[in-house]
Amino acid sequence: MHSVREKVSNAAAAGKEHVDILKAKAEEKAEKAVARTREGKRIAEEVRKAKEAEAKMELHQAKARHAAETLQSKQSHLGGIIGPHTHHHGTHDTVGAHQGQQNPVVGTTVPTTATHVAPTYPLGGR
Repeated sequence: MHSVREKVSNAAAAGKEHVDILKAKAEEKAEKAVARTREGKRIAEEVRKAKEAEAKMELHQAKARHAAETLQSKQSHLGGIIGPHTHHHGTHDTVGAHQGQQNPVVGTTVPTTATHVAPTYPLGGR
């Protein structure tokens, strides 16, 4: 069910991207109509290209955010079954996890705060 929500969100983000690109093209035409020199027309074209690139970047960021939300939702549903909250009989917790804490995925962005989570172990080879 969550993957359907992700697909719908991605489709909405793609639609927004197309609208932004069409808007940038319309603005370029208007600027080119007003421009009197080749440089002015070239600037209008470069501005359009920048706006298109920004729209594409926003689409990719939205898709990543939707995937992270889906993953977070799946992890919260599975947290009590398998995962860092599973406890064995005795007094010790599972490897490195304490009750009430979740270990973040290495090098990911936390979708609720949009901050980068640094890896908790060295990734280099030594």
